[in-house]
This record gives sequence, C-alpha cells and structure tokens, in this order.
Amino acid sequence: QVQLVESGGGLVQPGGSLRLSCAASGSFLNTLNLAWYRQAPGKQRELVAGISRSLKINYADSVKGRFTISRDNVKNTVYLQMNSLKPEDTAVYYCNAGPQLPGSAWGQGAQVTVSS
Repeated sequence: QVQLVESGGGLVQPGGSLRLSCAASGSFLNTLNLAWYRQAPGKQRELVAGISRSLKINYADSVKGRFTISRDNVKNTVYLQMNSLKPEDTAVYYCNAGPQLPGSAWGQGAQVTVSS
C-alpha cells in the first residue's frame, strides 16, 4: 500500500510561484500513474495534471502553460511547479497514485492560497 505525503503549499501573491512535492513510501512510483487534483471550497475535486508511467502528460485547460508536473522515480517523488498563480488557483491540492487514475492512494492535501 503506497502512502503519499505532500509538502510545499502556502500563501502566495497573484503572479507568484510555488512548487508542491509528493513523497511516496510503501511502493515504487515508477509502477504507477500519478496526478495532482485540487478542490476549492464548495467545488468538486478536479484533475489538475497527470503523468503516466510512460511519461505521457496531460493538464487541465485552466493550468496549461502555467503548471508543470514531473516525477523523479529515484527519489520516489512527484512535483507540481505552479507559476503565474491566480486567485482562482486557491484550493487544497492532493497527490494521487494508482495503476489507473484516479488511483486509490491519496495524500493528506496541501493548502495553496493565492491572495494579495
């Protein structure tokens, strides 16, 4: 059973950047598809970005050109680099892993707040 722990959230001004990290234990990430989801208050959880075992990547239209997902199978970690942040990016961000997405493994969530 894989365990996921996110880090790197926080408060940032509009136009700023943050990098989220998700460290895994209990399994090797190179066997799994990985993704970042987010959930804003009063809204459903939505897919932000996904990266497959074969490094195929997809993004939500709302973050294309601003966010970058990557994985380091040696460090067993997946990242989300977020640039040009907007207030509407404010949400709790969740790391997710599984043979298919959404997988059964979820992190505890990292709060990202974009505000001046």
